[in-house]
Amino acid sequence: MPYTPGNRLAGLGATLGDVALGSVDDAGVAWYLQTLEGWDSPEIRAQYSDREGDHGAWPSPVYLGSRPVTLGGTIVAPSTAQLEEAMERLRAAAGLTDTVLVVDESDPKRAVVRRSGKVLIQYLTDTTAQYSVLVTAADPRRYESVEQTAQTALPTTTGGLVLPAAPPLTISATTVSGQITATNRGSIATRPLITIAGPVQQPTVAALYGDGTVRSLAYTDTLGAGDVLTIDTDAHTVMLGAASRRRYLSGQWPEIPPGESVTIAFTAAAYNATALLTARWRSAWL
Repeated sequence: MPYTPGNRLAGLGATLGDVALGSVDDAGVAWYLQTLEGWDSPEIRAQYSDREGDHGAWPSPVYLGSRPVTLGGTIVAPSTAQLEEAMERLRAAAGLTDTVLVVDESDPKRAVVRRSGKVLIQYLTDTTAQYSVLVTAADPRRYESVEQTAQTALPTTTGGLVLPAAPPLTISATTVSGQITATNRGSIATRPLITIAGPVQQPTVAALYGDGTVRSLAYTDTLGAGDVLTIDTDAHTVMLGAASRRRYLSGQWPEIPPGESVTIAFTAAAYNATALLTARWRSAWL
C-alpha cells in the first residue's frame, strides 16, 4: 500500500544521521523501527576483590562503559530502485565517524555514535527488506536533544546617582552579575563546554554549588582581542584555536549534578567590557 510522506508509523521512532526511523520519508519509503536494544542501560565497569578471611568482597569504583545500541526493523519502498537507494542511505547513516542518534521519547534524547558492526540488510521481497544496525556511543550518557546556552560578561556596576534636589531624584545603576545558572534535569552529572572571548586578563571560571562547594578553573595567560578559549570540561581540554593551552589552566573541573542547578561565575584580573563567557550544556540521563 502507498505511504504518505511525513507520516509517523506505529511503534518506535529514532533518527540516525539523516535517516528518520519510524516514519515515512519524502520518497514514500516507510522505515519501521521494531528493535531498539541497548538504549535502556549502558555497560558497567567494576571489579570486586574477595576479602581475605572474611565474607564478601571489596568493591572498586563503578563507572559506566560504552553504550552499544542495535536498531532493527523493516523498510518498505514503492519500488525496487527506491529500496536500493534507501539501503545505501542507511549504510551511509551508520557512519564510521561521529553520528547523532536521537530517540523519540516524550523528552527526546540523543547520543553520539559510530558504526561498531556490520549493517545487516536482507531482502524480503523486491520492495521490502529487514535491517539491523549496530552502533556504539563512547559517551554512555543520554543527553537532551536541545542544547542549553547562557552568557555573561565580567561583573560590573555602572551608573547610580542621587541628585541633591528636593525631592531626591535617583538614577538607577546597571549591574552585570558575572554569573549564569546552569540546570541539569537528568539523572547523571553533565559537563559544560565553556568558551571565553577576549580580550581578558587571567580569567577564572568558578562553579558554585548549593552546599557551598566551589570548583574553579584559573587561566594564567591573557587572551587578546579576537581570541576565543574553549574549555571542554568532559574531555579536559583547553584550546585556543587549534593550539592546546592546557598548561595555563589549573583547578577542578566543574560538572552539573543530576537534578540540580549550579551558578557559574566569571571573573578576571582586570575588567574588560567586551570579555564574554559562554556556557553550553545538555541535561544527561543514565
